Amino acid sequence: MWTLPSIDELLGSSAAFPLVFAAVLTIPLLVFAWWRRVFPTAQMYFILLLPMALSCVHLIWPQLLYMILLLDGVLLLLIAGDFCTVIGRRQLSVKRTMVRVASLAKPHQVQTEVEYRGTWPAKVVVTEDFPAQFRLEPPMQSHYFAGRSRATFHWEVHPQQRGEYPLENLYVSAISLLGFWVAHYRYNCPGVIQVYPDLQQLTQYAILAKTNRLSLLGFRRSRRAGQENDFERLRDFTRDDQFKFIDWRATARRNKLTVRDFQVTQSQRLLFLLDCGRMMTNQSLGLTMLDHALNSMLMLSYVALSRGDSVGLLCFSNKVECYVPPRGESSQINRMLHASYNVFPRMVETRFDEAFEFMETKNPRRSLVILMTNLIDEVNANQVTKYIGNLHGKHLPLAVFLRDHHLYAPIPDQPQQEPSDLYSAAAAADILTWRHQVMTGLTHRGALVMDAFPENLSAPLVNQYLEIKARQML
Repeated sequence: MWTLPSIDELLGSSAAFPLVFAAVLTIPLLVFAWWRRVFPTAQMYFILLLPMALSCVHLIWPQLLYMILLLDGVLLLLIAGDFCTVIGRRQLSVKRTMVRVASLAKPHQVQTEVEYRGTWPAKVVVTEDFPAQFRLEPPMQSHYFAGRSRATFHWEVHPQQRGEYPLENLYVSAISLLGFWVAHYRYNCPGVIQVYPDLQQLTQYAILAKTNRLSLLGFRRSRRAGQENDFERLRDFTRDDQFKFIDWRATARRNKLTVRDFQVTQSQRLLFLLDCGRMMTNQSLGLTMLDHALNSMLMLSYVALSRGDSVGLLCFSNKVECYVPPRGESSQINRMLHASYNVFPRMVETRFDEAFEFMETKNPRRSLVILMTNLIDEVNANQVTKYIGNLHGKHLPLAVFLRDHHLYAPIPDQPQQEPSDLYSAAAAADILTWRHQVMTGLTHRGALVMDAFPENLSAPLVNQYLEIKARQML
């Protein structure tokens, strides 16, 4: 007949007790993890410190062995019971909702809907699987389900790079009722998000244009030459209109101030030449110079199309990356976006000769040719001077150079400076002087020149276009 062992018999095997306890505890954990892909949490490891502490107490007071074993058994039953509260994969269904098109460096809203079909309470942690080119806020979200309910998680995504990115999975972590176990599930939620240049600036421009507040964006009104002979329509008077354009006969007939609106010459052509070589790889405010150039190109294209002109695009590096022929249709913006959103600057030497030869072949008609690039060394400067200067007479060339903040950074005004700071300042001053000489030479050869920081390029570029239209230079 089996009898309960005495204390002395148990004490005789007390040296093997920790090993036996570790085996009894570890083997079920491994079996559970392999069977249902359920893993212990950090909270469980903290709880397991309690049996270890009780084992140390047993060494001091051997008479408490039965009580210690009873507490260990209760703890093991509690952990095993909590394992049963982990919800299964089929008890959840997920769905992602978002707009497919996003703007570069602008917040994009994404919604994730999770439906829970279980009956007992459950806690889940949801994580979106966005590429590394996106900044997700918040990184993960948790929610307590009361049973047979659903929840919607709202994310704010900040794209950091243009392009097309496939989305494949969405991850959900189901935590047990007491928090001792967690199960990680992966759900297939295919989708695609396309990151374009800044599209929200166009909406902002359209809103401010309707309310005559474009000055908030840095745009200025340009007086149009010859407008007194090119009558277009009659419209209501606004505070920004000049009194000499008031039509007094129409005002008396309508009993309302009415002004004459005049049109400028339309159907002119703009062609953007965007350098995608090594000169445009520098960054400003987290975006490459090419990204800022695309944003400015997009804004000017929108303004030019709204005024009846045609716009086109040529992106080039050591080869022609993409080409969009000039057109004056409202859908031209979409064509330019689809052609350029997946073009990135590369560490290659730019072939200006191939780009300008391609441009002359495809676009022989007189146009406003806008070259966007950067000036750092004499290799590119000689090519820009050569090809932009040769356009004068047949086309109207406009060279847009993007400034590098490192060259224009002010020198700290300190009584004692490091020699390396003085050497850097002297080198920067020498480069800026040489850069000014190159731009002066281009001006003498009949080209228009702009020099601006990348993030502040849109407003000066649009103002330069409006001045060209007003002076009828094209």
